[in-house]
Amino acid sequence: MQKVIADNFRRYGHAVISGIILIFAFPAFDFSFLAWVALTPFLISLLNKRPAEAFRAGFFMGIPYFFGTLYWIYHSINHYGNIPLVPSLALVLILCMYLSLYTGVFAVLFSWKITTSRFPALFLAPVIWVTLEFLRSYALTGFPWSSIGYSQYRFLPVIQFADITGIYGVSFLVVAFNGAVADFFIIKKRLRAMPLFSLSQTITGVVILAFLLIFVFTYGYWRLSDSSAGASVRVSIIQGNIEQDKKWDNTYQRAVLNTYKDLSFAVVPMSPNLIVWPETAVPFYFNSDKSLTQELVDFQQTLNSYLLFGSVLIKTPSATDSRSASSEISNLPTNSAVLLSPDGRQAFVYDKIHLVPFGEYVPLKKLLFFVDKLVAGIGDYVPGDSILRAETPYGNFGVFICYEIIFPGLVRKFYSKDGDFIVTITNDAWFGKTAGPYQHFSMAVLRAVENRKPVIRAANTGISGFIDSSGRIIGMTRLFQRTARTMEVKTNSYRTFYSKYGDIFSYICIVITILLSINISRRQYVTTI
Repeated sequence: MQKVIADNFRRYGHAVISGIILIFAFPAFDFSFLAWVALTPFLISLLNKRPAEAFRAGFFMGIPYFFGTLYWIYHSINHYGNIPLVPSLALVLILCMYLSLYTGVFAVLFSWKITTSRFPALFLAPVIWVTLEFLRSYALTGFPWSSIGYSQYRFLPVIQFADITGIYGVSFLVVAFNGAVADFFIIKKRLRAMPLFSLSQTITGVVILAFLLIFVFTYGYWRLSDSSAGASVRVSIIQGNIEQDKKWDNTYQRAVLNTYKDLSFAVVPMSPNLIVWPETAVPFYFNSDKSLTQELVDFQQTLNSYLLFGSVLIKTPSATDSRSASSEISNLPTNSAVLLSPDGRQAFVYDKIHLVPFGEYVPLKKLLFFVDKLVAGIGDYVPGDSILRAETPYGNFGVFICYEIIFPGLVRKFYSKDGDFIVTITNDAWFGKTAGPYQHFSMAVLRAVENRKPVIRAANTGISGFIDSSGRIIGMTRLFQRTARTMEVKTNSYRTFYSKYGDIFSYICIVITILLSINISRRQYVTTI
């Protein structure tokens, strides 16, 4: 038994160690420097591994990496889904096993090419990694959480070039550095395996990486020193800190509404242009509950400010609405954001487009008829289908509800032509005092940089805050604190390369990976013949 354990540790121990180290690079640990070397043991261990061994190594690296950064999902399943602790952790583990398939495929491709080609690890690793990280962001509705680039959200000079490449460029740079360190250790092994192996490609790669780092830092410091922001808008964010199990309890309906009204009335002396409440802040169906709707509108007219709030809306499907294909649907609940103008007029409504699978709806419901949502809620929401921005005298902005802010491709669509700032509203009470709210907040930093737009974030229990268009966190609240914050935010109408053209960088990585895979297949075919 000891021999088996020792043998398996020799084969896969380095991969597991890499996965464990990566955990500490992310919030709430925030040892971001670890990400620059965490993958090195894993990459070194992949040299000369057979495909099956390489896949297992990648899979075993992914398990601690993803479980250590996503463990907090169990909290909502366990506390609000009435699923016992062990099964809820098992469900998180199943998700992590799915995500680990991507690191397993990465390991197979990287191991094959580093063993059979002359390309350095500092080229192969980031290209393949970004390809799979990008695919993970879209496959099966997408889940881009724990992308390695997010570990650098506080390393401001390094992340500024995300306005060209998106978050995936930051991931590329971090993995490339890991590859360069790995090349230093595996070069002797490659020379022994390939007596005619030339160092020129590795040296060239190191030189290119050095110039790339110089460019990234130069560009980063230039962007950070740029003060060409637009006009100012004064914004108040309201953090109600409403307990999740009381949020929709009719007994507490009046208390919840009064909490938001009192906090909002308290910021009136600061004369905010915009007051923002969190996701589903109002404890009733706006427009459907006529009495409470009118009460809120009457209150709004005393604020002399725009008011943005989250609400569940009940919409009646039209005959042409594709969402009403089932005759069983009599109404359509949407997770929405509503903007009231200072005179109480409904100026803007946005329906959440990207819903949380198994949280806000059950995907493939006809096939998975035996599966209900893991977290009880109002009912299955229907997604919105319109990319809209609110227009105010103080600037135009898109609203992203909870989960949506983690999708760079979705956010940029709202700013491909114009726009001045970003608002995101969320309810992270589901995740308790875990790392989840910290990670969720950190991802908004990259959306600010990618689009050069300040981010205003209102969260029910935190973390709420303000992020400028260079990714600086200029104000944030603590978790589970009932509070309101008011700040002057500099808007920015600049359109970035990423906003205009999207994930061109990632597509280039995908094309290169496909070409490498074709080359792999040909080599395998020739060897077989």
